[in-house]
Amino acid sequence: MINKKQYDDLPELPSKSDEEQKRAEEILNVLYQHYPNPHCALDHRNPFELLCATILSAQCTDVRVNKTTPDLFEAYPTPEAMANAPIQELEELVRSTGFYRNKAKALKQSSQTIVEDHDGEVPRKMEDLLELYGVARKTANVVLGNAFNINNGVVVDTHVRRFSNRYGLTKHEKNTDKIERDLMALFPREHWTELSHLMIHHGRNACKSRISEPPDHPLCEQYGIKCECQAMR
Repeated sequence: MINKKQYDDLPELPSKSDEEQKRAEEILNVLYQHYPNPHCALDHRNPFELLCATILSAQCTDVRVNKTTPDLFEAYPTPEAMANAPIQELEELVRSTGFYRNKAKALKQSSQTIVEDHDGEVPRKMEDLLELYGVARKTANVVLGNAFNINNGVVVDTHVRRFSNRYGLTKHEKNTDKIERDLMALFPREHWTELSHLMIHHGRNACKSRISEPPDHPLCEQYGIKCECQAMR
């Protein structure tokens, strides 16, 4: 059973039955068995680097971001340096990640806010992170969970959204806010950050977007509901 008191600092969550929560717990346990070391795939050494890497990861692979950030952080390693960086140089450094003009603007303006309003430190509160240019809830959740060990929500990317639908954890196909709230109501708060990593690992290894044959994986076989692989078995 999930203690609803743990959600006092969060918006009201949808009600879930004991049976739904028990099934979610079983899925979580199986995920941990197969992926015992869930972790963020974005290379970073501190909260600022993680914030920048997450901004760059929009519509871009983690692999590409990890190839881009070493040169970026060598040139501009701190919020102060990034805030004063020429925008044209930032654009060139992040060009390979796509949408480079918007991303360079986000890096520069969010760094300026960090310097001016937060004494050069990445904020640890959701509301403060959301005030940074280019930062939405997904990015804020990544930073809070992975840089500060603060479980304030579940990161819902394409893998998590696909997993949640295929395993019947939500009825919402595209609304990431509603999917996140369903997951928050189903799983214990202390697992929220790792939950997204677990789902991403499984999505990349077995439950892929496009499959030509059903994955040979017990999780898919036992708990898959809306996955096309069920019809292939």
